[in-house]
Formats: sequence, structure tokens, C-alpha cells
Amino acid sequence: MGISRDSRHKRSATGAKRAYYRKKRAFEKGRQPANTRIGAKRIHLVRTRGGNRKFRGLRLEAGNFSWGSEGISRKVRVIVVAFHPSNNELVRTNTLTKAAVVQIDAAPFRQWYEAHYGQTIGRRRQKKEDAGEEAAKKSKNVEAKLAERFKKAGKVEPAIERQFEAGRLYAVIASRPGQSGRIDGYILEGDELAFYQRAIRR
Repeated sequence: MGISRDSRHKRSATGAKRAYYRKKRAFEKGRQPANTRIGAKRIHLVRTRGGNRKFRGLRLEAGNFSWGSEGISRKVRVIVVAFHPSNNELVRTNTLTKAAVVQIDAAPFRQWYEAHYGQTIGRRRQKKEDAGEEAAKKSKNVEAKLAERFKKAGKVEPAIERQFEAGRLYAVIASRPGQSGRIDGYILEGDELAFYQRAIRR
């Protein structure tokens, strides 16, 4: 039978069967789902209509995620799929699709934050380990500049700070890994984060 994306095989709104006036066409065909999983990078090329190409991501482990309120993005490791709005099976099998809520490594964003604002974030648990390490010396001018920057825009909401303590951030995938071979997305913040945290707890 094959996978088909046409609508000629569907019944009309009233339930009547439509008349078949031609056979299947190549431009109406669908393909097997990519079922992108977490693992060492593996991408297959698929030739599509017009000689174009799709990048079928079969295994991916890192992607480009942005922190919207800070206006930065970093390449980070994807750890696990935490929630999926369409199907719990995709969570169990760690399948990466658009709109999947994943946990990503917080380290690259922590490093950026600490360099940008000169303040630690989410290091409450690590205080004992860091006690021996001395901070790099900074001039008074640089310290004043960082303090001013922190006062102006350095506040992070408590929910995100708690995630930094655990070393994992919740993020949503915005790209389509099975079509583009990339995982791009953004960190969850504010009401959206609260909504997904409630959904995950449920």
C-alpha cells in the first residue's frame, strides 16, 4: 500500500467515498518516520522533489539552544526527553521531534552567565568543592562594570536558578530533526516553563 500524503483516498465531509480518477503519484508519497533518538550523530540524506534534499536525523546528541531573555545561544548536549505534548511513547523511547520538551546540559549557559555578570549561578550545592578554588583577579573598573550590568539585567527567575543547581535546563525543540538533521530550540521561561513543569509532574 505505501504511505501516502494525498487526500483523495479520504472520504468527504458527509462520509461519501470519493471517485478515484487517477493512480497514486510520486509527489503524493510519504515516507517512514525518522524516529530521531539521542546518540552519536547519524544523518541520512534523502533526495526529494526537485532534486532538493532532506537531512534525516536518525541519531543526534547536541543542538543549538537559545536563552531568549538573555539573547544568547549555545551548542549544548541533549540529555533526555522529559515531556511530549502528543504522545508519552515518544518520552519513553527518547524520540526527538519538534515541540518535544528536553533536558539539556546547563554548563555552557552557566559559564556565559558567570563571565558576563561576574556572579555565580546555581552553585549552592557546589560551594564546598569550590571553596579551595580562588577566583581570577579583576580590576576595580571591571568589577564595577559587572556589578552595574548584574543590577540592571542579571536577575534570573527562581525556577531557572533551581534548574542551574541541578545542572539541567528544560528546553523545547523548535526545529524538525527528521527533516533538517538539526536540533534547535529554546530554554523554557516564565509561564511556559510553569505550564510544562505542571504537565511533567502530572
